[in-house]
Amino acid sequence: VFHVSDTPWAYAKDETTLTLRIRTAFADLTRVTVHYKDRYDWSGSGCAEQLKKIADVGLFTYWSCDISLSRSRFRYFFELEDTTGEIACYDEGGWHSLEEGFMEERAFQYAYIGKADLYLGREVLQEAIVYQIFPERFHNSDPSNDPKNREMWGGIPGRYTSFGGDLRGITQKLDYLADLGITLLYLTPVFMASSNHKYNIQDYYKIDPQFGTLEDAKELVRRAHELNIKVFFDAVFNHTGSDFFAFIDVLKHQAGSQYASWYHIDSFPVRFAQSNYYTFATMISTMPKLRTENPKVRDYFFDVGRYWIREIGIDGWRLDVCDEVDHAFWQGFRRACLEENPKAALVGEIMHESSAFLKGNELDSIMNYPFKFAVTDFFAHRATTVKEFMDSLAANRVIYMEPITRQLWNLLDSHDTPRFLTSAKGQRDRLMLAAAFQFLYIGTPYIYYGDEIGLDGGDDPYCRRCMPWATADQDLELFHFFKALIALRKSSLAFSIGSFQEISRQEHCIVFQRTHQGECYWCAFNNSDVSQSIDMNAQNLREVTPVRSQGLIHQDRIELGPMEYRVFKKEETH
Repeated sequence: VFHVSDTPWAYAKDETTLTLRIRTAFADLTRVTVHYKDRYDWSGSGCAEQLKKIADVGLFTYWSCDISLSRSRFRYFFELEDTTGEIACYDEGGWHSLEEGFMEERAFQYAYIGKADLYLGREVLQEAIVYQIFPERFHNSDPSNDPKNREMWGGIPGRYTSFGGDLRGITQKLDYLADLGITLLYLTPVFMASSNHKYNIQDYYKIDPQFGTLEDAKELVRRAHELNIKVFFDAVFNHTGSDFFAFIDVLKHQAGSQYASWYHIDSFPVRFAQSNYYTFATMISTMPKLRTENPKVRDYFFDVGRYWIREIGIDGWRLDVCDEVDHAFWQGFRRACLEENPKAALVGEIMHESSAFLKGNELDSIMNYPFKFAVTDFFAHRATTVKEFMDSLAANRVIYMEPITRQLWNLLDSHDTPRFLTSAKGQRDRLMLAAAFQFLYIGTPYIYYGDEIGLDGGDDPYCRRCMPWATADQDLELFHFFKALIALRKSSLAFSIGSFQEISRQEHCIVFQRTHQGECYWCAFNNSDVSQSIDMNAQNLREVTPVRSQGLIHQDRIELGPMEYRVFKKEETH
């Protein structure tokens, strides 16, 4: 049994409501009840609320409920009943009997819900459909700013090849994105840098000339906003390029440089060829790592964050390798950005579980790579069972506050991973089923440019191929499938901000429920090449799947065709 009075085990849902979670041994208990009262009520017996089971994950079962008090000062303990009927009570001090009731000095306490500490989620993320663009490979609209070594559009990408994609090219294709249904555009770095990926930044205040000008960036954001599309830039603050002014000064003046304390220098003289300094990854001389605890470094990059929000109106930042930057930096960066735009949001690139960064005072979301890895293993590789897949997703949910879970960027692939279609060995039906799951599951769906028209590619650099714009080179059926998924997602808030509950799992098949303000949907998936029948009470279900399904629905079961998903609206009974 485990519980502490801290996120995500205890967190404020609103000014008077506390969400509680507790972990117990798998299948060990039949009932969990919380007894609670005002922490200054010394004599009252208090209130009680029964917790609901929210997930089974491996050895554990997770339970949750909401409790409310007008003064939002909580003292509480748990009553647990096991499968034999034995009852025991659990508090901060350990175990006691139910007859002892409140043991005041030992009870768990959540002393006060402060309004300033509330985290209710970020509006810009909650209902978003995210689309990632690698600017160099999306669309080339202006040959005049092409690099000298530009290759023909659509060629085989290499580590150092350039194809001339630019910001005007993105602006010209905004109508395409709006038609698809995109509401949030994330661009990998657009600032001046010597590489095609721009993660070794030379000047954080200048748009790379190969991508265009400051005016081009302003026009992109302005036009996107007219189409109700938000724009996020990529913040690379873990390291700079080796041609960044501060590192150039270190190379020139060595220990005498006023910027020597900006970097992790192993020894002097600093030698570029030997990389005798801390870098991004291992011995990447062109990306020296910053000391983000240095107040001058913080001031510089906090101003960078403010500048682009103020100057061109971006709506937020995606933060590169942000788990290698200290928490205090991101707390300060968050404050700086919100001073410019209180609705701005921060999304971290973290490829693992990230609860330490997602408590409401640093990041608002992450690129949810644990989701990506689980979905790839289950749908693309078919290397995991339904139980293993759903357990991994449940483990991903229970470590975050629910507002955070609703905002996690659930990606299938990115510029750093093989394309999902390639992982699935070109089997389009696997991509379609995975995408359907992605758009109906809790969290924010995320499309990497070109996935919607069948672009493939292996590890970097092949996952960064040029976007094909000739319709003959696009899978238009796949495009319309994605477009229909996005429309379904937008048809009800149940799919974006609604609660999630698993309904059924059996070999190859999954059914889950999304609910919001009386609207309830059941989403069913068959991850196999043969038809499946799911035994369950299927009364009062009306199908709303965008494309006609092959399966049938009976009162006692749902039938699914091979590699099919189906969505049903559960009608109220009277």
